[in-house]
Amino acid sequence: MFRAPLNLFRTLAIAEAISWTLLIAGLILRASADLAIAVTIGGGIHGFVFLAYGATAVLVAKNQRWGAGATAIAIVSAIVPYATIPTELWLHRSGRLDGAWRLERTGDPRDGAWHDRLMRWFLHRPWTLAILLAGAVAVLFVVLLVVGPPGGRD
Repeated sequence: MFRAPLNLFRTLAIAEAISWTLLIAGLILRASADLAIAVTIGGGIHGFVFLAYGATAVLVAKNQRWGAGATAIAIVSAIVPYATIPTELWLHRSGRLDGAWRLERTGDPRDGAWHDRLMRWFLHRPWTLAILLAGAVAVLFVVLLVVGPPGGRD
């Protein structure tokens, strides 16, 4: 399913847009039907997917060797509702999502850096990478839950 960076990035970009829909629906239900739990559920899902999208954007940006500008746009697009979809389209059309995972060292001198070697090691072990990233996202998610939602608690 995620044999290419494009597939992984596209999946998370769409999931982030869907999670925005859940959050907005929760806000509407809270305001119209006094269902505060809807925001808790929609907000929780959105928060987790938001963090997963950010981790994915960093991983794909590193693999595809994006510059700081494209990386920042990809990450910041998650803050604006539904912006991950046009961002994914722009990255795809501009060729930034073309190509495969960089599993082997090339003649590029950047491939010798420790972080590139580490990334290739993890890319050869996708389940290890997936579990590590999911765990990191989950830990960050729990820490943010303990800190509290934006704007404080009611």
